[in-house]
Amino acid sequence: MTSLLDVRDLRVTYRSGGVEVPAVRGVDLSLDPGDTVGLAGESGSGKSTIALALLRLLPDGTRVTGRVAVAGEDVLTMRWGRLRAVRWAEAAIVFQGAMHSLNPVRRIGDQIAEPLLVHGTVPRGRVRDRVAGLLEQVGLPASRADDHPHLLSGGQRQRVMIAMALACEPRLIVADEATTALDVMIQAQILALLRRLVAEHDIGMLMISHDLSVLADACDRVAVMYAGRIVEEGPAGRVMGAPAHPYAVALGAAFPRVGDPASRLAPRGLPGDPPDPADPPSGCVFRPRCPVSEEVCATVDPPLWPVGPDTEGRSEHSAACVHVGPSKEGVR
Repeated sequence: MTSLLDVRDLRVTYRSGGVEVPAVRGVDLSLDPGDTVGLAGESGSGKSTIALALLRLLPDGTRVTGRVAVAGEDVLTMRWGRLRAVRWAEAAIVFQGAMHSLNPVRRIGDQIAEPLLVHGTVPRGRVRDRVAGLLEQVGLPASRADDHPHLLSGGQRQRVMIAMALACEPRLIVADEATTALDVMIQAQILALLRRLVAEHDIGMLMISHDLSVLADACDRVAVMYAGRIVEEGPAGRVMGAPAHPYAVALGAAFPRVGDPASRLAPRGLPGDPPDPADPPSGCVFRPRCPVSEEVCATVDPPLWPVGPDTEGRSEHSAACVHVGPSKEGVR
């Protein structure tokens, strides 16, 4: 069966001051209808670059190689006319910061209607009814269609962005930090809404966040990024409950869990800063900050290794660390 989203060896390189800066280094991802896959990592790890690369939204001059197939078609090589048809109609993005994504001088209903009119998915005479239905679908009264964005709260504006993403009934939604800057209660409501929409419409969703706890609550699988590559991936419960890469361990420990005194924050954060992508260290790029690095880490950039087999001898959990291998289960 063809995956809804199939990313193979994706590499993205920016040019800055005449210097090539690799932002994404050989990422593989796959996603099927009805699945939600999370992409985690701190700022600068390459998450949002991947989101933009999926629909060729990166600025001119950016070098993108590899394969990004949506329902079997490679987005990176398709003609402009076909790409225009794929955007919104087959794949849509919910961007971070709804107030900056919505036009402040246009009414909400007009902005939701725009992709419907561009793609002609419903007759013009029924566009207003479709907009009303979309607003109600995301928990807003149809009357809000006549409001401007400044009259809505942050959570309501984020719901409008989700309504816009659903307008043309795409099969794939990319949610890029869709709950960032929202308070905890609104964040929970948005996550519940996204989970319900995935289940009801059998769509696939790639959810991007720096917060592992958000992804663990909403996703089936999670991939953790560091310095432009995936360093761990697997079922959300495994990645959160038993992380195998030392960076994933540190990222998970950064978020205290209610009812778990052992998860309280302590002054033991990772030393140093993420590496300069234009001048990465030799071997494993996490080595300078890793609490369990060894001499071999300076020369070996490890691939994703299976983390222990499942009951059928296969592994759905992998990590890019020398501490992970056929006889090892990762960092503890």
